[in-house]
Order: sequence, then C-alpha cells, then structure tokens
Amino acid sequence: MNQSEHSSGNSGPPLARVEQIEDGGFFETEAPLDGDAESLILHRDGDDVRAWLNVCPHAGRRLDWAPGKFLRSKDGLLVCASHGASFELQHGGCVAGPCRGDRLRAVPVEVRDGGVFLQS
Repeated sequence: MNQSEHSSGNSGPPLARVEQIEDGGFFETEAPLDGDAESLILHRDGDDVRAWLNVCPHAGRRLDWAPGKFLRSKDGLLVCASHGASFELQHGGCVAGPCRGDRLRAVPVEVRDGGVFLQS
C-alpha cells in the first residue's frame, strides 16, 4: 500500500506481520480498542487480512480453545470452542449453532508494508 496515505493514524507497531499468519489460518493478538486491550482474531486470505473481536456473540466468550488456538470445521468455518457456533470467514456471519444469523464484530484493519494495522 501507498506510504503516503499518512499511515491512517497508525504510528504504533503492527498487530502482526503478514508472514506470522498462515495463509488461510488464524492469529490471535491484542489491540487497544476504545481504551481497553481487546483480543482480536486475524484471518489471512492470501494478501488480505480480516479481523474480528475474539468474542462469540452467543455467550460473550472467547472463540479459541486455548490462547491463539482456533477450531476450523472441515468445510472451512471458524468454530467457537464453547458452544460450536460456526462463522463464515468473509463477513464473520454465524451460519450454524446457537447464534445463527448474528455475526462477529469486525475490526477494520489494513495491510501496509507487510504489517497488519488498525484502521482509524
């Protein structure tokens, strides 16, 4: 991406380096959101990275079964370790389980110079 975009207000370190995230995989990191450190799930799809709060909309629990360890169904969905809610990876929508029709809370990020940064 173009460095002259004024870094979109991101002067801090990246949330992660793209190469830390396996293509098609997940990566857990923390980021300051609204003054609080929040756990985020980063998902890499080629050169694109999406981010969501690491909170299942069903019961407000983290989705990982151990810190940074996420379940994935055989058809590629992100699965909440607590109650089995399953989320598609394009928009974070729940397609199966107790919160069907709800969605993960997206966090806007951008990839710049090989790093993943919060958008402001």
